[in-house]
Amino acid sequence: MLTEALEDTALAGLVADATAAPSMHNAQPWIFRYGCRSRTLTLRADFERAMAEADPSARALHIGCGAALLNLRVSAAHHGLDAATALLPVPSDPAVLATVRLDIHPDAPREPADEALAVLHPAIKDRHTSRYPFDERPVPDDVRARLADAARAEGADFAFLTPIHLETVLGLIRDAEGYDRGDPAREAEQEHWTRNTKTEAPVDGIPDYAFGPRDASERATTRDFAGTRVVPGRARVLFENRPQLALLSTPGDRAADWLRAGQALERVLLTATLHQVSTSFATQPLEWPDLRWILRDPVFGTGHPQMIIRLGYGPSGPRTPRRPLDHVLTIEP
Repeated sequence: MLTEALEDTALAGLVADATAAPSMHNAQPWIFRYGCRSRTLTLRADFERAMAEADPSARALHIGCGAALLNLRVSAAHHGLDAATALLPVPSDPAVLATVRLDIHPDAPREPADEALAVLHPAIKDRHTSRYPFDERPVPDDVRARLADAARAEGADFAFLTPIHLETVLGLIRDAEGYDRGDPAREAEQEHWTRNTKTEAPVDGIPDYAFGPRDASERATTRDFAGTRVVPGRARVLFENRPQLALLSTPGDRAADWLRAGQALERVLLTATLHQVSTSFATQPLEWPDLRWILRDPVFGTGHPQMIIRLGYGPSGPRTPRRPLDHVLTIEP
């Protein structure tokens, strides 16, 4: 399937795996360009899909693109390809987020790092964000350790919140959700990225079938994409009493750190999926600067908070739509 000149079908498979990554509001803010002569994929940011209100610095956009980059590396390892990756290789063009040179060496032994990535490949198609209740079963310590190792392999820290810290963060999530609903511009931006599947066949955004039920106690950590709207027939159920939340952080807080955070995030999510752990996000406080800096654990916390992840055992969540490959991939001579 793979030759020195990478076949179009193989390339399409690599990019399809990359675009299965999560992104803020499922905006899929990425563009891939493949140069046949250089055998290099260039990942570019699609700033037209940025969130001007909730993500003015494009931090979350970079995290989503970093997650796509990790999936690309996993897919390359699965197919026996070397993937020499460079972050932000063109300082004069901030839209160029990464380059990945793809080479095949069929007789070379696979490096342990490549093997560790390759085993994650089956999880790419199974990983979905779940906005459904989880049960109260704790994630075992050995799985927690594997998740922390996954983040560390990409240069990030990952830690479950301690009980006292959890209460603080839950309060910040509720505060941020209230701020969002009280901000007409943010409410409009969120609604722009939701999709009514009765009237359209979406290729991006959050479709109504993925909203999940409303929490009867109004304490759920997941973002409510219905906002202030009433969705007819939507169920009201109780979510877990004490959600298991983890914080992913990085030593720095610049574009390269955000891309590393995205790769660490996706590596954590794929590892969780392989261990039948469902995941979702609680990013609302990260989108308000005055709340984001309070998220660190006052005793043990270091670094810059990049993502809040909810983990547990329950439905894996439905598959959300992806843009056609010809919308995101260009093949050049």
